[in-house]
Amino acid sequence: MPTEPTAPAAPDAPGPVPDKVRFDGVTKRFGDHTVLDGLDLAVAPGERVTLIGPSGSGKTTILRLLMTLERVTGGVIHVDGEPFSHMPSGPSGRGGRGGRGGPGGPGGKLVPADERHLARRRRHIGMVFQQFNLFPHMSVLANLTEAPVHVLGLGKEEAAERARELLALADKADAHPTRLSGGQQQRVAIARALAMRPDVLLLDEVTSALDPELVAEVLDVLRDVAATTDLTMLCVTHEMGFARDISDRVLMFDGGRVLESGPPGALLDDPGHERTRSFLRSLH
Repeated sequence: MPTEPTAPAAPDAPGPVPDKVRFDGVTKRFGDHTVLDGLDLAVAPGERVTLIGPSGSGKTTILRLLMTLERVTGGVIHVDGEPFSHMPSGPSGRGGRGGRGGPGGPGGKLVPADERHLARRRRHIGMVFQQFNLFPHMSVLANLTEAPVHVLGLGKEEAAERARELLALADKADAHPTRLSGGQQQRVAIARALAMRPDVLLLDEVTSALDPELVAEVLDVLRDVAATTDLTMLCVTHEMGFARDISDRVLMFDGGRVLESGPPGALLDDPGHERTRSFLRSLH
């Protein structure tokens, strides 16, 4: 029978910097359909990783698991070396309070995370979606300040100052999203994610809903983010030029597994797997 996951034992001395994100044997099923199949994936702090592959191969599910929009079926996700999808159990086998040695104690069993644990951990992860997901009844400035005020506890003036620093569309601060072009809305969505000062930025096909002439301006904003910050980035895209420009590593997914991975120049120019070659040809 499968063993239950256990919390890592406390180290005796400082060790190497942990992976920023690590998937350990993560499986995700929807009914009888397996979307991720025992995925092992590690992303280093500050690394930019692009996920490519056909629709339904599991790429976006990885991002949705990190945003806690979905729960894992099996395996454990770690962020900064600590359980993310799970949490240490208490002495009675429940998550939470634990005894004198802390929740569950070193090496204790892990249980699926509760909402309090997830809310605390996901504050450091930002995501930009395909469809912008802006609040239509709020101004652009209010869209950017809502979460920093209510989630991070910033004062309204501090949140507004942070928003204005990030917002290139200063003349649109009082406009509502419906008065903006698709490209402008996506730039606001990027600024909204950055306003939370995340450690990890997730990008899910951020240009797929845009007219072709607007794609370049949004990708230029993200190239600037990649060039001027040390954010860890996981990006799902069909824009191979963008993947080449920003990525440290590209992963080809098929059937819920990593088929191959490598630096963008190597994988995109000389892939080792016929399935990858076929996929890249389909993009032209």
